[in-house]
Amino acid sequence: MEQYVGLDVSMEETSVCIIDKNGAVIFEGEVPSQPEAIAELLRQRAADAVRVAFEAGALSSWLWHDLKALGIPVVCLDARHAKAALSMRLNKSDRNDARGLAELVRMGWYREARVKSMESRYIRALLIARAKLVNLKRDIENQMRGLLKSLGIVLGKVAGRPFLGKIVVVIARQSGREVRDNLDENLVSWRRR
Repeated sequence: MEQYVGLDVSMEETSVCIIDKNGAVIFEGEVPSQPEAIAELLRQRAADAVRVAFEAGALSSWLWHDLKALGIPVVCLDARHAKAALSMRLNKSDRNDARGLAELVRMGWYREARVKSMESRYIRALLIARAKLVNLKRDIENQMRGLLKSLGIVLGKVAGRPFLGKIVVVIARQSGREVRDNLDENLVSWRRR
């Protein structure tokens, strides 16, 4: 007998609703939001599942890949399309959302979202982390420029020189000390003070 499953995924627990081909509810419950726990529940309660659906979201890529690897016929639904369909339901709850998702895939009234590969997710995470670090570095440099400017020390452009090195050279010149050509020695002597 054909079965359709809706999963309303959250960080801790996932609401599960299993319906048959006529729309009658076979099972409603909750399970930890771990692919192995979800797959185990589906093997016990929905062995004949045709489609297992959940909305696209923060956990959807990871969950989709892991459930697919466990042999579950999973479908990731477009979040805007699913939200529009679920907003017509009277009582908004995780349990009702899971049932609504199951009904969407049973009737075929859904738009499937394209799930990116885990490799592309890793690359995206690295690029976002790098961009954050570059922005933090720039913000710290600008903060240092502002603090030094209030003391009458204007740095100007760094132009290929390490920022700390530029600060050491400018402060040394400002204080009347002779600046050695070797920037590394300047940095070492500056750090010892």
